[in-house]
Amino acid sequence: MVEQRGGAATTVDLGFRKRDRLQTARGFSLVFAERRRLRGEIFDLHYRSQDAATLSAPVGARLGIVIAKKLAQRAVQRNLLKRLARESFRVARRELPPYDLVLRLAKSPGNSLDRAARSVWRADIQQLLIRLPR
Repeated sequence: MVEQRGGAATTVDLGFRKRDRLQTARGFSLVFAERRRLRGEIFDLHYRSQDAATLSAPVGARLGIVIAKKLAQRAVQRNLLKRLARESFRVARRELPPYDLVLRLAKSPGNSLDRAARSVWRADIQQLLIRLPR
């Protein structure tokens, strides 16, 4: 994506690369062990600041996603929720502090896949990212 700033065009990276993800069970466990979370309408956002003990240098915000089959039975819906989470994270990543984040589905989102449901889910994720302490 190209963004105009002060007459000069700059490119904005909206990818979701390996460096942007929590990948290991240890990474998820460290975030859950911290016991800091924000509650949304259907999602919980667990967060942990990155420190020198876990990384050689902070790499910016990283995201892990947990969508349980028990709460979203259909694979189509689980995949949609993950896509919406990644999209919201990619857009907000530049403004986020260097945290390890785990977005977890906490309540059943229902069986609907319509636009109204998608906008509610997206808004819930975006509100959680905005509410993160800076």
